[in-house]
Amino acid sequence: MGTNAHNSSEVYTSDSVKDFAINHSISTPPEEDAGLKFVLKSQGSWFHCGYHLTTSIVGPVLLTLPFSFTLLGWGGGMLWLTLAGLVTFYSYNLLSMVLEHHAQLGHRQLRFRDMARDILGHGWDKYYVGPLQFLICFGTVIGGPLVGGKSLKFIYTLYNPDGSMKLYQFIIICGIITLLLAQLPSFHSLRHINLLSLILSVTYSALVMIGSIYIGHSKNAPPRHYTLQGSHVDQLFGVFNGISLIATAYACGIIPEIQATLAPPVKGKMFKGLCLCYSVIASTFYCVAISGYWAFGNQTNGTILTNFIGETKTLLPKWFFLITSLFILVQVMAITAVYLQPTNELFETTFGDPKMGQFSMRNVVPRILSRSLSVAAATTFAAMLPFFADLLSLFGAFAFIPLDFILPMVFYNMTFKPSKHSIIFWSNTLIAMVSSVLVVIGGIASIRQIVIDAKTYHLFADM
Repeated sequence: MGTNAHNSSEVYTSDSVKDFAINHSISTPPEEDAGLKFVLKSQGSWFHCGYHLTTSIVGPVLLTLPFSFTLLGWGGGMLWLTLAGLVTFYSYNLLSMVLEHHAQLGHRQLRFRDMARDILGHGWDKYYVGPLQFLICFGTVIGGPLVGGKSLKFIYTLYNPDGSMKLYQFIIICGIITLLLAQLPSFHSLRHINLLSLILSVTYSALVMIGSIYIGHSKNAPPRHYTLQGSHVDQLFGVFNGISLIATAYACGIIPEIQATLAPPVKGKMFKGLCLCYSVIASTFYCVAISGYWAFGNQTNGTILTNFIGETKTLLPKWFFLITSLFILVQVMAITAVYLQPTNELFETTFGDPKMGQFSMRNVVPRILSRSLSVAAATTFAAMLPFFADLLSLFGAFAFIPLDFILPMVFYNMTFKPSKHSIIFWSNTLIAMVSSVLVVIGGIASIRQIVIDAKTYHLFADM
């Protein structure tokens, strides 16, 4: 779906890079649909882009990184945490380069599914990339009220241990907050919220690191062992489960939509935004993963905060849990608002009228109804399935890895057509092939873990 197209009568495809300039006549630039016009407004700076990127990647899922080390060990954990960071930084830059290339040719692509259609062909957008991205975004919108609800319930039980409120009630409260955030008109309107999200993620990561170090040196420090647990089969599946968890921590899935928020010209801005984002990643992921695994070893729980509670009493003051949980709650709401944008854009494209004003009754009524119904559905799923977080590694295998590790390599090779004798061609091909194997094995490992834990699942559980 081309936007901001040049007024010239000619453009050249990527074949011109190979000295085979193909002249394509363009009579009229394609018309913007309501989703592009209203939701993906191109008004932001690279700073704003960095805020969006950081919020989309750095979230409470980083609190599971110490647990992933229990599945991979010190060596495997550090290796994959570093390798996944390098590969995703490289991958996101490749996506950005492809997007910039098409923008320079007068055909700016603003959505992931647009890239799939234009590069891979018709059908890839509707039947592969579109559904995968929708699964990621809607799954995150389900996870937002769930994680937020658990944070609220934790605060509630901390000060009122005999209280009668159930988890689903706190999830509904967070769903109402999400409902209000869903009405923000565009991705660009989240820039200040996402700056706050960046600050909060750095702050609670620092608090978790300090808490882990404090407990590790205290008299209540638990015994620490770093050997992998379970049978050889359990250890093998655990390795692939840990790989999926770390892949999910680095995952984004909405890079084109974030780059779409940049005001033209876009060249170089995404790289600056990614540098800002990955500086935050480096200062949070490693601190939490290393300090948490060091403090608790192979007894680290699924989320590191639960290790701070202890068997009979909390190992840290109540104010620590209050502040950390509040910061996580607010940041989760910001993450949810970010991942609402692609679904909001889809609703706007389907039900909106680009010929009418953004705030005309013709567009406001379907906007409020569609966004409210989607959030209500997500909140209902979150309340019904409080074990939804167990599906994170499954999402990492089947959705995030293809969008973030495989397709960028394919898009780059098909767009720029590097020589088959070049390092970049074979590097991209190798990353895509290894990632494809991880999709299958990681998916099997994730499903196996879900089946093992299924006996503890029941609807509307007060977990």
